[in-house]
Amino acid sequence: MCDICVMNSVKEKMLSRRSFFKGAALTGAAAMASTISAPPALAAGHGTVEDLTHTLSEDFPTYFGAPGYSAEQTFKFADNGFNLLNLAINEHTGTHIDAPLHFSADGLSVDEIEVSNLVAPLCVIDIAAKAAEDVDAQVTPDDIQAWIDANGDIPAHACVAMHSGWGAKTGGDEYRGFDGTAQHYPGFHVEAAQMLLETGAGSIASDTLSLDHGISADFATHYAWLPTGRFGIENLANLDRVPAAGATLIIGAPKHRGGTGGPARIFAMV
Repeated sequence: MCDICVMNSVKEKMLSRRSFFKGAALTGAAAMASTISAPPALAAGHGTVEDLTHTLSEDFPTYFGAPGYSAEQTFKFADNGFNLLNLAINEHTGTHIDAPLHFSADGLSVDEIEVSNLVAPLCVIDIAAKAAEDVDAQVTPDDIQAWIDANGDIPAHACVAMHSGWGAKTGGDEYRGFDGTAQHYPGFHVEAAQMLLETGAGSIASDTLSLDHGISADFATHYAWLPTGRFGIENLANLDRVPAAGATLIIGAPKHRGGTGGPARIFAMV
């Protein structure tokens, strides 16, 4: 067979295979569309995406004060033709998830969180003005009720986030607020967490180092919330860029076996 004949034969087979796979893909997509519907928060449509994740580095503040992240470059492009870092990370460093296992003996680990709960309507409770006057401010049941009065019921499986203004303070000592004895930053009052348990919310989130306010000595909010099978998010960024209601939170949770949490890439579709 001549060279041109071989080439034409190969082209015909390639075109035939492409047509087959294209048709199969369209058929599969149609079948999926007939059986899967988008969650209401996604179906409503969104125009922008806001990154709610702080950049992870050795300098990012941690609850215990010591660095929670380090990176060693073991392969370099100049020497090896590619770059590769070995990372050492405390699970609860930077923008991260608190899995139920973090504060319970046998709760869900981070890899066991249902993926359907990682796409959630976002409810932002703004206490920035109150926190500017009192670094130990807390989200209270009154704050939650005010949000409901203004925006309607909290949607099922929603993530309820506290915006205290602390996300802009990560570059200094004020973020941790350690006075030599205790830390000082806003958080959720335990009664607020208990109220949210009755709403069907699936997660709570803070723009500080903890779900509890800094001076808490008993982690009452952690113990009220996480053992119920719900999860938390700490150290969110840029909550001032998203509305009080209507955005959809995408939670890129880590999936390591038995994890009590871990750094996550989190963004909001607005």
